[in-house]
Amino acid sequence: MRSKKRPPKPSPKNLNLHLVSLGCAKNQVDSEVMLGRLQQAGWSITENPEEAYAIVVNTCSFIESAAEESIETIVELAEYKKSGSCQRLVVTGCLPERYREKIIQALPEVDVFLGTAALDQIVRAVGTASLVHQAVLPDPDSVCVDAFNTPRVLSSAYMAYLKIAEGCGKTCSYCIIPRLRGSHKSRPPEDVLTEARQLIGNGIKELNLVAQDSTAYGMDFTPPITLGGLIHHLAGISTGKNRNKECPWIRVLYGHPESIDESFMRAVAAYPSVCSYFDVPIQHASDVILRRMGRRYTHDMLRRLFQRIREIVPDACLRTTIIMGFPGETDKDFQDVLDLAEEIRFDHLGAFVYSDAEDIPSHRLRHHVPREVAQSRLDQLMSVQMDIASEKNQKHIGKTVQVLIEEDLGNHLFAGRTALQAPEVDGVIYVNTAHSGLPLPIGRFVQARITDAMEYDLMGEVA
Repeated sequence: MRSKKRPPKPSPKNLNLHLVSLGCAKNQVDSEVMLGRLQQAGWSITENPEEAYAIVVNTCSFIESAAEESIETIVELAEYKKSGSCQRLVVTGCLPERYREKIIQALPEVDVFLGTAALDQIVRAVGTASLVHQAVLPDPDSVCVDAFNTPRVLSSAYMAYLKIAEGCGKTCSYCIIPRLRGSHKSRPPEDVLTEARQLIGNGIKELNLVAQDSTAYGMDFTPPITLGGLIHHLAGISTGKNRNKECPWIRVLYGHPESIDESFMRAVAAYPSVCSYFDVPIQHASDVILRRMGRRYTHDMLRRLFQRIREIVPDACLRTTIIMGFPGETDKDFQDVLDLAEEIRFDHLGAFVYSDAEDIPSHRLRHHVPREVAQSRLDQLMSVQMDIASEKNQKHIGKTVQVLIEEDLGNHLFAGRTALQAPEVDGVIYVNTAHSGLPLPIGRFVQARITDAMEYDLMGEVA
């Protein structure tokens, strides 16, 4: 009887690996850490999946569309097992954590699935040919937040996401994250500060602090510490290393209305290097829907929160996210959202239609909203927000602002961001250099005067 031919073991000549990272910024950090471990183990990173011996897909499954994108990406990349050099296909992250052993039968092309607590086993998963059709799924609460000296391959030479915590302690009825990532676990402040020093020392111009619930940072320590205290030390690193130069930006993403406090607001107000940017996803503004969501605040509490932020930080940029079409949402509930949006006048607002699934508590709630109704409400909300954003952008015309240049678009046009524009989720500023003809350095700061404004983007020229 002839034995099956085993895939060849990777040799120094074919230690090529291709990784695709899907989903949020937290996932991107996980991908960069996995790449760091793989590179340290001798793997070479390639942008071309056709020449890769191993392909890794780090997945997202927060909502239905994200899970579908993950599956489509896996199926597409699995074709390189037939047409390319691929011998190993490994899937990591939230998709295998959510669907567990069922995913093995659904995607037989995949050799190994690693759950969110198994990412430290990536080197073994891609390099061990005998591991086939396996799912490694440790308890997410068993994972430790990576130490500061964990190797990492950054996706950008000038901007980095800095993970300050893992998991979430909230119990929102629509959210699967605590099951996928475990309970909230803050990273030791000395680890955060050490990595920040390394990143800034290596030329990073923007640090974006991320977690599932960033403003809950430190509350799980005994005694508790605050995000405001961490910001104080980070700002010291930023200015201390750059007293005679422009300081790197520090920005906090993924805050929460229940955990944001005044010490954080005052820390933002105190330091020029900390972006006056408050990313606070509220998810809704109706008291009824907020209760059904498991959010422990009210419409009036939100109003007071944003008013207080603006009292302490007058130039605050407010960003939020809202879910439309949550089960039980009525026209009155939707009007509560419109009323808050028009009163607060968020600088940036994102919205998405409620995504249902059998494994989340909100699936069992009554009175699910037809998708077309939810989409219509989302369209109305975004139409209101577009007018608000356009009016706010018009007020920036004539101002001179600091811009982090990110891309050369050709024809003397460059794209970048101001401190009030977070990467990937907000608008950009286009900087025209036709009058000087000189190129702008990618990943560096320039001063630009804003000359025009669109609904979400700005136009400017070098000051």
